[in-house]
Amino acid sequence: MMRREFIAGLAGAAALPVAAWGQRGERARRIGVLIGGAVDADDPDAKANIAAFLQVLQQLGWTDGRNVRIDYRWGAGNADNIRKHAAELVALAPDVILATGTVAMAPLLEATRTLPIVFTAVADPVGAGFVLARPGGNTTGFMQFEYYLSGKWLELLKQIAPNVTRAAILRDAAISSGTGQFGAIQSVAPSLGVELSPINVRDAGELERAVVAFARGGLANGASTSSGGLIVTGSALSLLHRELIIALAARHKLPAVYFRRYFVISGGLISYGYDLADQYRRAAGYINRILKGEKPADLPVQAPTTYELAINLKTARALGLEVPPSLLARADEVIE
Repeated sequence: MMRREFIAGLAGAAALPVAAWGQRGERARRIGVLIGGAVDADDPDAKANIAAFLQVLQQLGWTDGRNVRIDYRWGAGNADNIRKHAAELVALAPDVILATGTVAMAPLLEATRTLPIVFTAVADPVGAGFVLARPGGNTTGFMQFEYYLSGKWLELLKQIAPNVTRAAILRDAAISSGTGQFGAIQSVAPSLGVELSPINVRDAGELERAVVAFARGGLANGASTSSGGLIVTGSALSLLHRELIIALAARHKLPAVYFRRYFVISGGLISYGYDLADQYRRAAGYINRILKGEKPADLPVQAPTTYELAINLKTARALGLEVPPSLLARADEVIE
């Protein structure tokens, strides 16, 4: 995002550059932002989340280009890019860094154990070692969900598509949350009579080949593709490949459950998960407190306060599914 070169004057004064504003005795603060899964500022999901973040910051008295400078970096789910951008942001010595996604956290903590970091959308911050059990850590933030929630995705898949007996679980096995989410789904699969097939989400070609093989596997066993379904677990790579995943599910008539509402807006069938925009708003509150002198270690890591169930009826009709009235009644959003 291009930074403004000038800022509005205070108390009716003429507009001044940020540097000049600082010369008046008031130091402009600096925030670094590292978004692990988005490609750039034009990503519609990231744009909405950043807008929510900036809105709350402004309500709290912080305006980009006026009394705070915000530097953005976009990881696109690529480990090398994220590592490079993490080092760049740390070198800028910001007052605080906002990090989104598990993939963003490890490189940042390799680069600094002193700069304050507020994270969003991290599934297991304690298990991943991002948050210390003892005092003195430099990180805090907002986690995606407890792992047990992942089992509910399989329950939803069976509710909306009762004929499903096979489910491909799309995950990033390179991160601890990929293993944790899959384990939670495994724990409920026997009681639901569903056979699981893990699919590692790395690159687009590998992902497409694996989903095609899964869909054809049902046919090879004498079943129809309607016996198969997908569960897309939370990761930066799932977000990066979301358009491909949604297209593959539609092409092979695979009912799919997603971890975030954004997939359903883009044509996916059903989602149940945290509200990321809400996490950005709450992260702005934490950043405000850090800019005013509080330490990350004194701010507790928080779980989501709201979860969203979204259903796309147009996609359900295309798959030949009739959504149970009980499920529709529970939905926070129904897309016609």
